Amino acid sequence: MKNMTGGQAVVTALENQGTDHVFGLIGSAGMEIFDALYDAKDIRFIGVRDERTGVHMADGYARASGNAGVFLAGQNGPGATNLVTGLAQAHAAYSPVIALGGSLSSAHIYRDAFQEVDQQALFKPITKKTYTLTQTARIPEMVGEAYRTALSPRRGPVMLNLPRDLLAESLEQSAYGAFEQAQIFDAVTAPRGVLEQAAQLLARAQRPLILAGGGVKNSRSQRAVLALAERLQAPIAMSPGHGDAISCQHPLYAGQVGPRGNPVASGLAKQADVILALGTRLGFNTTFYQRDSLNSAAKLIQVELEPTALGRFFPVHVGILGDADTVAGDLVSALQGMSAAADPAWVQTFAAQRSALLQQRDEAAGPGADPLQPAFLFKTLREVAPDDAIYTMDAGTLCLQATDQMRYAQTPALFTPLDFGLVGFSYACGLGAKLAQPHRTVISLMGDGGFGMACSELGTAVENGINTVCLVMNNGCWGAEKAYQRDFFDKRYIGADVRNPPFDKLAELWNARGFRVDRAADLAQTIDAAIRCGQPAVVDIQVDPDALYSFRRDSFKNRAK
Repeated sequence: MKNMTGGQAVVTALENQGTDHVFGLIGSAGMEIFDALYDAKDIRFIGVRDERTGVHMADGYARASGNAGVFLAGQNGPGATNLVTGLAQAHAAYSPVIALGGSLSSAHIYRDAFQEVDQQALFKPITKKTYTLTQTARIPEMVGEAYRTALSPRRGPVMLNLPRDLLAESLEQSAYGAFEQAQIFDAVTAPRGVLEQAAQLLARAQRPLILAGGGVKNSRSQRAVLALAERLQAPIAMSPGHGDAISCQHPLYAGQVGPRGNPVASGLAKQADVILALGTRLGFNTTFYQRDSLNSAAKLIQVELEPTALGRFFPVHVGILGDADTVAGDLVSALQGMSAAADPAWVQTFAAQRSALLQQRDEAAGPGADPLQPAFLFKTLREVAPDDAIYTMDAGTLCLQATDQMRYAQTPALFTPLDFGLVGFSYACGLGAKLAQPHRTVISLMGDGGFGMACSELGTAVENGINTVCLVMNNGCWGAEKAYQRDFFDKRYIGADVRNPPFDKLAELWNARGFRVDRAADLAQTIDAAIRCGQPAVVDIQVDPDALYSFRRDSFKNRAK
């Protein structure tokens, strides 16, 4: 019987889970896995420059593909600790990232050994589950368990620590048992009585609204949700970061609610008499937990996969534990034979307001003047970017302004840091998304500060032919914080200004394509050229440094004048 090292068993287990991409950074603790990947014909290894950004790639891959994104940190200690920000981000986004981390040899634990850190304790708070392998023979079981945990409702990141001595150990193949694909069950069927109660409320609604969240996007529920909306004549508003839950081309599309969204969508939530909160926690970025974010007199129906999310922040009339796609389809069936009572003026007024909003945005952007304004950049993207465009974004004032401004014609099309709100995410996320959706255009929006954190991954993009377009909105500062210093701290600027190299030249040094925009008149043709160039591209766009906006004004109420 042929022998198999623990490292070979890990790769065999990954292959049996259907893994086709592994992102990673080589290190001595995981050498047996990397050596086994050399012979893995069905897995493409993407070597990265930093573990943090590598996890963001796996995160983008997971969200864009709907499957797990796998990252391999080859070094225990610092290689593992570098995962923290990426996994915390994936945890906040409920993204099914599986991190495999090389770990200290079993005999050295608790001896203050070289690069020793308690990886089990470190990752426990920022993952759905953290495991540490205890026996080489259990590798197929533990890899399968990592997949099952990451992909089962509610999805989330998993950390699997792999002690280096167990990876080096060699066992007969029979000792590992069966290498089986994990069984994952994710469709939850709600009781018929609850569905009928919700259907009756929706059928009687004169001003119905569907408020769609990440559960709609992640379950690819567009068809079922649109069928329900059309049946009810209900506009569809979306939670921030999920403006791509349905196509923006549908007439019932309202865009996102809240300060990152638009006043029309937010107004619908404050006026509706029945709100179907579908696949959303109604959490911080959607409501700020404030009662006036939703019509307090509205009857609220909430659909969530996580039972503790139901009614957590707002009392509900009907709480439905279930998958957004399944429940939306079940509600369409439950509504058969019922007459919808929606007031025709509800949708007509919404459509007129939505049309006026889009026209107002274009007019406010103007024909383009220097210094270049963010609104003109967003308008140009709406005109130039193809319908298949996927957008990735950072946090920060410029990206936050962009969240509701893009055209999300094909879902999924928008990946943001969501509730973790970090910068340095967008470019790496875009590389992962492109690998998952290679035939689509991927445009990554970043500020200059965030791109400075991630620009080493240009090497990864060039080496692997990952042809995304990164638009660096270069205003020479940490814009959100500088806006707060301007508005609330008497312009006492410290740490806010950033000196940058010419990012177009930096891209060229990496053998990527570099473009620069100094004038608004050159913007459209430059972005179009970057999209069409067929190489990893960076566009350094000089944006008005005074175009700053304080998003979280509520955080500084004590300093408001």
